[in-house]
Amino acid sequence: MRWLRSSDPGFAQDFALLVEDRRESAGDVAADVRAILDAVRQRGDTALADYSAKFDGHVLASERDWRITADECRAAYEALAPDLRDALDFAAQRIRAYHAAQLPEDRDYVDDTGVRLGAIWRPVDAAGLYVPGGRAAYPSSLLMNAIPAKVAGVERLVVVTPTPKGVTNPLVLAAAHIAGVDEVWRVGGAQAVAALAYGTQRIARVDVVTGPGNAWVAEAKRQLYGVVGIDMVAGPSEILVIADGANDAGWIAADLLSQAEHDPAAQSILITDDAEFADRVAAEVDRQLSELATGETARASWDVHGTMILVASLDEAPPLADALAAEHIELAVDDPEPLLRRIRHAGSVFLGRMTPEAVGDYVAGPNHVLPTGRRARFASGLSVLDFMKRTSFLGLDGDALGRVGPAAVALAHAEGLPAHARSIELRLK
Repeated sequence: MRWLRSSDPGFAQDFALLVEDRRESAGDVAADVRAILDAVRQRGDTALADYSAKFDGHVLASERDWRITADECRAAYEALAPDLRDALDFAAQRIRAYHAAQLPEDRDYVDDTGVRLGAIWRPVDAAGLYVPGGRAAYPSSLLMNAIPAKVAGVERLVVVTPTPKGVTNPLVLAAAHIAGVDEVWRVGGAQAVAALAYGTQRIARVDVVTGPGNAWVAEAKRQLYGVVGIDMVAGPSEILVIADGANDAGWIAADLLSQAEHDPAAQSILITDDAEFADRVAAEVDRQLSELATGETARASWDVHGTMILVASLDEAPPLADALAAEHIELAVDDPEPLLRRIRHAGSVFLGRMTPEAVGDYVAGPNHVLPTGRRARFASGLSVLDFMKRTSFLGLDGDALGRVGPAAVALAHAEGLPAHARSIELRLK
């Protein structure tokens, strides 16, 4: 765990190294993924079967081996303990309500030259959701990806998920039932993303692919962007907590570990103006690590990527936060509003001492699929807009063309495109 002090002479250089720490996969993944994508494109289901046997120990033979039915998803939902079923339903309701408010409005108007202008929003026809298996098999992630797609109006919603040794995660299946997923396929990895993008004999292609995954899945999405739309290329989780000394050190330590337990490459950072409080938080992190079932993963993350930044005043925090452009930022102070208004780059911000990041992962409503690796400088969290596209339209009559056409003709000639100009000039005559 690193300690940085803004008063130290070498702080700017040390902080720059922290900002540039990408924590992402090695470049050799790209070549492996390219070979997998080519194999699926050329051999379809045969390649999927080969890779599933190789990587997941799951043989894709009968139709039951390939696909999880809607009845199986419903049965998984009904078999849940009532309190867990209610919690998933509660989370889904809040996620659905928040994203329904994001639906954009069509526009249709006539401007002062008489030109009719506007745009129509429509959902994509089909979306594919990647749902990880193993360590990262989270029903909350399925809800966060699937519900915005359904709210957007996507008609065909396809889930791909690895089932190592054929074992399914009942919570994921229950979430698929709640979200109204149309297809669930027992395939994972880069090969599953390729199947969604290119289509195979069994799996019809989709228009957009979203959802988290390992380095191979992220690289597959990167390489396939343009063949399909994607939400983002996500890296390891990260949290930045900006806190004064009035906080409970145990609470802040737990917040830092809430992201560290995701992945050894996750990053947890505390910015504080109270050195004694930072010491207490560090001690609490060590104590809590010994109690966590995920302690091995969290310890690996904290030891390598955990960072304490001591500043003279929290007024120094916003420019540091903007440079980090973190996935999650907690503002654990009495009045977070001034800090919020000064921070430009963040995936999502959690306001006040009683708003832990973890509540946003499940039941708050805003999406927990957020940009990582400083991508919050130019990207936003997943929304209904990731499953929609906008078609503009315009209409002119003779009078309107007479008002705006001559300027277009002049520009077309200036660009050396006489056919463009003629198509307007003929109508003006």
